[in-house]
Amino acid sequence: MTDCTTPRKRLLIRTWGCQMNVYDSARMADVLAPLGYAPTEVAEEADMVILNTCHIREKATEKVFSDLGRLREAKQAKGGDMVIAVAGCVAQAEGAEITARAPWVDIVLGPQSYHRLPEMVARASRAAGAVIETEFPPEDKFDHLPETTTAQGVTAFLTVQEGCDKFCSFCVVPYTRGSEYSRPVAAILAEAKRLVALGAREITLLGQNVNAWHGEGPDGGAWTLGRLLRALAEIPRLARLRYTTSHPRDMDEDLIAAHGDTPAIMPFLHLPVQSGSDRVLKMMNRQHTADDYRRLVERLRAARPDLALSTDIIAGHPGESDADHAATMALIRDVGFAQAFSFKYSARPGTPASTMARQVAEPVKDARLADIQALLRDQQTAFNRSRAGLLADVLVTGPGRHPGQMAGRTPWLNPVHFDGPADLAGQVVPVRILAGHPNSLTGALAAPRHAEPRERPAA
Repeated sequence: MTDCTTPRKRLLIRTWGCQMNVYDSARMADVLAPLGYAPTEVAEEADMVILNTCHIREKATEKVFSDLGRLREAKQAKGGDMVIAVAGCVAQAEGAEITARAPWVDIVLGPQSYHRLPEMVARASRAAGAVIETEFPPEDKFDHLPETTTAQGVTAFLTVQEGCDKFCSFCVVPYTRGSEYSRPVAAILAEAKRLVALGAREITLLGQNVNAWHGEGPDGGAWTLGRLLRALAEIPRLARLRYTTSHPRDMDEDLIAAHGDTPAIMPFLHLPVQSGSDRVLKMMNRQHTADDYRRLVERLRAARPDLALSTDIIAGHPGESDADHAATMALIRDVGFAQAFSFKYSARPGTPASTMARQVAEPVKDARLADIQALLRDQQTAFNRSRAGLLADVLVTGPGRHPGQMAGRTPWLNPVHFDGPADLAGQVVPVRILAGHPNSLTGALAAPRHAEPRERPAA
C-alpha cells in the first residue's frame, strides 16, 4: 500500500486480443499498484506504458511497432522519463526483434512473467538496455500475484487455465503460453469470492483451452470443470457463470451435464470448430471430425435445449479446396450459430501451417471468407430476431447510449437496451424482448423490481 504522501505515478495499459489478455492487464495493474501507479488513458501523461499484445492475427507485430513509434515521441517529450514495456504473446514470440527495432523499449515480458513486473521496473531503472523476461519461469505466477483488489464491474474474468497441448497447425499458443496448466480449486474459489465482493454478478472463466482444466481439489484429487462450475454456482450473489475458450475434444459428459443441471451456467457456449472439412481438420491437427462436432452439439442441446452456440472459422487454411470450403458452409448451415468469429488464414511464424505446401491465394481466401461471413451474419440476425417476444432475464451492466436507457446481457450474451432507472445496474431483471437487430436487442422492463427474478432460460 502507498500512503497519502507517496507521489502518484500514472500507468497506461493498452490491451489487444483475447479476454485473457484483458484479465492479465488487470492483474498487471494490481501488481504495480503498490509501487504507486494509478491508471490513466493519456499516453503523454503516463510514467509507464504497457502494450499487452496478441500474436494471433495477421500483422500483429507491425501494429505493435506502429504504436511504439508514437510512444517514442511521447517519451522524448518527457525527457525520457517514461517506462515503456511490451507484454503478452508478441513479446514472447518477438522479444529480440522488439529490442533491436525499438531500443527505447525498457521492458519485454512474456505472459508468464508479469508477476515479476516490480522487480523488472527496478532493474530497468538501473539497466543500460532493455530488461527481457520471456522464459517460462519455474514458479507459478499465480502464487506470486497480489489478491484482486480492483473491481472489474458487474461482469468479471477469472483465469483458471493457461496454455495448450493440442498444437493445432495454425496456432501460436503452445509456443507463447506454454503447456497446459490448471489452477487449484481453492485459489479459484477464493478469487471468485473476492470478485463477487467487489460487485461481480457474472464471472467468465478463462483459459486457452478452458475445458481441459483439471485443477487440484481440497482432497488432493483432480476436479472436472463441470464440478468446479457447480461449486462456483454456490457462491452467494454470483448469478451467472460462463467459460471460454473450449476445445471440442475436452467437452466431457460431466461438463455437458452441468449445462443441464446448473442454472447459473448460461446457455451460451463458444465452441470453435475451425473447419467443416475432415481433410482440413486433420491437417489442422484438430483431433475431431465434422460429424464429431455435430454429434457433440446434439448432446449439448439435449442437455440444454435453449443453448446458443458461437464458434471460430478459418477460411483458406493451406491445402483447402473448393470442396473443403463447401463442407465448411454445410456445417455452418447444419449447426446454426448465434455468433461467430471468422478469419482468413494468416501464417504465424514457427507454426506447422506456415511452411505447408499449397498456400491458398489471397483473393481465394477473401472470397471464401466473404461467403462464410455472409452466412454467419444471416444466422446471427435470425437468432436475434427469434428472441422477439421472449421474457428474458437480463443482467444490467450499466447505462445505455441514450438518456434514461439501460444496457445489459441476456443469458445468450445478446446485448439488450431498454428504458429504466440507473439503480438497476448489477441486478438481474425481467425484460420483454421487443425486437432483434443484427447486433443487439431492444426490450422493455417487464415487472416491478421489488423481487429480483430467479435466473431462468426464456422459453
